[in-house]
Amino acid sequence: MKSARHPVDEVPPPGQLAAFGLQHVLAMYAGAVAVPLIVGGAMKLPPADLAYLINADLLLCGIATVLQCVGLWRFGVRLPIMQGCTFAAVTPMVLIGTEGGGLPAIYGSVIVAGVAMILLAPVFGRLLRFFPPLVTGTVILVIGLSLLPVAGNWAAGGQGSADFGAPKNLGLAAGVLVTVLAVQRFAPGFLGRIAVLVGIVAGTAAAVPLGFTDFSGIGDTDWLGVSTPFHFGAPTFEGAAIASMLVVALVTMTETTGDFIAVGEMTGREVDARRLADGLRADGAATLLGGVFNTFPYTAFAQNVGLVGMTRVRSRWVVATAGGILVLLGLAPKLGALVAAVPAPVLGGAGLVMFGTVAASGLRTLAGVDFRDNHNLTVVAVSVAVGLLPVGVPGVYQEFPHWFQTVMNSGISAGCLTAIALNLLFNHLPAGAGRGSAPVVGGAQVLAGGGAQDAVEQPGEQRL
Repeated sequence: MKSARHPVDEVPPPGQLAAFGLQHVLAMYAGAVAVPLIVGGAMKLPPADLAYLINADLLLCGIATVLQCVGLWRFGVRLPIMQGCTFAAVTPMVLIGTEGGGLPAIYGSVIVAGVAMILLAPVFGRLLRFFPPLVTGTVILVIGLSLLPVAGNWAAGGQGSADFGAPKNLGLAAGVLVTVLAVQRFAPGFLGRIAVLVGIVAGTAAAVPLGFTDFSGIGDTDWLGVSTPFHFGAPTFEGAAIASMLVVALVTMTETTGDFIAVGEMTGREVDARRLADGLRADGAATLLGGVFNTFPYTAFAQNVGLVGMTRVRSRWVVATAGGILVLLGLAPKLGALVAAVPAPVLGGAGLVMFGTVAASGLRTLAGVDFRDNHNLTVVAVSVAVGLLPVGVPGVYQEFPHWFQTVMNSGISAGCLTAIALNLLFNHLPAGAGRGSAPVVGGAQVLAGGGAQDAVEQPGEQRL
């Protein structure tokens, strides 16, 4: 008897593929173009060069996403994962670009970081045993909570906008949020699953007559634009730049591991050591290509993790379709300008429910953890606190060395590293007769920070 296809491998009808894929693109577009805008703006690049960076970024986002979802040999996690430029690299790249050799030095360091990620992928794959439900649930919770300020800034009009916090911005965001919830609750079947897309389209339609945005600039953009290798000159390889980007690579791999595990939990497909290594290897390949095609390091986009959990659409082919749409946007600047016209408050209204869904998924994972007569509550409490510290107080580490800021200014990596370290301290290191020690069976701790049911879970059982 032929076994049923796993939901991750299902291919929806073409119309649904396009709608679901476009929904993922709209959810991540603002974040995708933010990194080239920030880096290019700090370097005072002319508008033509900024536009080139954005197009190159969209093109590589799409290629990286397709590679991650579809897979090629040992490259790709084969889960619904969207790829985009990591924000962890922004500060180092701005410093390299303005003080340490410009774009050629950035791209040289990015190429080296990509090669390093490919080589280190199997090592990270073997670290999966240090991610029991206690750690993964905490990391997923931190991912969701650390993204909520992003949605809040969008809802208020976008950080730095002249009318930031204006009631009209928050009113539009609230309208989109209510639309998304109403469609999800009352619309039938397929329409309910594209609630975010419906909310964004309705919000954008309402924003045009209200003066939030216009599409007049689309006519000035080109129909076709192709990113060519080393457009800004041959890469240069400078020691300080490479060292800082290698730190970014480690942070990115840590964050991506958390995202992979989160999507694995949501989709019911286990992320084992091999699958994790394949996914990280694809991250490295995308980063290597980014250095060649004039863009930056790539990572899994947590924004879209929330969309997977919210819509319950688990097909990797949906996200691969989103990658195809990004490729088209990267090759057709006019289409990219059309998507870019979506106002920030519209994205903010949709983002609130998506990012909140990520946090709620973390709580769901933690619900299966045993918190009785152990130190697991301390692990969660301290990890969440450390993870949210740079989110709540953005300049808290500004007096520290740049490598330290690169690691700790990312709430996701800070919380993840803290959760791993505290789980090792309380649940793995010998504790004698202390009440925090877990039983040891065959040289391995049974609970390892997880719940009692994890010790008896049968192969093939799904935790969610």
